[in-house]
Amino acid sequence: MFLKLKKEEIFTIPNILSFIRLLLIPVIVVVYVLYDYYLLAAILIVISGITDIVDGKIARRYGLVSDFGKMLDPIADKCTQAAVLLCLASRFEYMILLFAIMVVKEVFMGITGLVRIKKTGCVHGADWHGKLTTVLLYATMVLHILWIDIPVIVSQILVVVCACVMILSMILYGISNITSARNGAIKQNN
Repeated sequence: MFLKLKKEEIFTIPNILSFIRLLLIPVIVVVYVLYDYYLLAAILIVISGITDIVDGKIARRYGLVSDFGKMLDPIADKCTQAAVLLCLASRFEYMILLFAIMVVKEVFMGITGLVRIKKTGCVHGADWHGKLTTVLLYATMVLHILWIDIPVIVSQILVVVCACVMILSMILYGISNITSARNGAIKQNN
């Protein structure tokens, strides 16, 4: 079995904050798509982002880091990001590019990450480039929501920069996951 989870590892404050982020997703979509309350949607996205930062700080400070949390946290982030990018695509068609890159990146990272877990028995948390990607993506999304008449050139520059950072992060995570999996396999064979 990959992972043995205990009830105490699932129902921690950091994990509950991640569950709250998941519950915010349909609210954000409804507020943005059905009601065009862009300011409220942006506020909810910022709240979601703040809970992401807070859950990590609480987990590290109080020793509540768990393998379940290391998996749940990025799932909540990626689901939120995917939903917001799809919402934004209704106004900015090229947001589909970021969504597509995100899907490819997450599938690739998921596969290589599972191989890493199988070979090493460890779940790896986010690296600096993953955090940078998240911050940049959230900033881009919130700017596009709040800046109703964002100039096309500014919008496209933000999207291209985000796309490049996402691709770089995918490459760096891939290298890390594959290298760790190889090293774990070598250790198991020795």
